[in-house]
Amino acid sequence: MKSFYHFVLTYRGASNAYGYFAEEVFEDSMFPRMSSSFSELSEYIEMQASTYMTTSVFDELWDVYATKYSI
Repeated sequence: MKSFYHFVLTYRGASNAYGYFAEEVFEDSMFPRMSSSFSELSEYIEMQASTYMTTSVFDELWDVYATKYSI
């Protein structure tokens, strides 16, 4: 199973909310890159929220991630 970070990077370059989110995550050197924990990731995103790294986009991406990896 890929970490959430590696999953999100598959959206880099897309011209939509997922792509912009992925770019923000990629640029954030403090992002918990090895984590697959919803609570750890959502807490981090709530604290670091930016224009594109939002909790609403995270929730959508998490749903796709959780479905893909049966979490």
